[in-house]
Amino acid sequence: MIDSTEAKKLAFEFLTSEWNVPSEDRDWFTVIATKPLGEDGYDVEIGIDGFPDRWIVEVYDTGKCERYYEFISPIRDSETNSDLEDLPDWIAQVLIAERKHR
Repeated sequence: MIDSTEAKKLAFEFLTSEWNVPSEDRDWFTVIATKPLGEDGYDVEIGIDGFPDRWIVEVYDTGKCERYYEFISPIRDSETNSDLEDLPDWIAQVLIAERKHR
């Protein structure tokens, strides 16, 4: 059985590894919240400081992460993406793609 601290670490590692995030860019991402799923594990919410977009990664009590994470954002894909100009280009492209495909 894992605790919330371990779930945060596992979810963060899963998401940043899934995208091959360079170590120098990992500081852009932060764990926002962790919610227990009863005895089954945790939902871990990861975001980028200052942005409303969130990824929810489910971490099971076995320590494994669900491969299919959820993306939520109040920003519609039809809205401007001018809020992304200060991000590294590859992170901005990930957010644009996620906003379009949700």
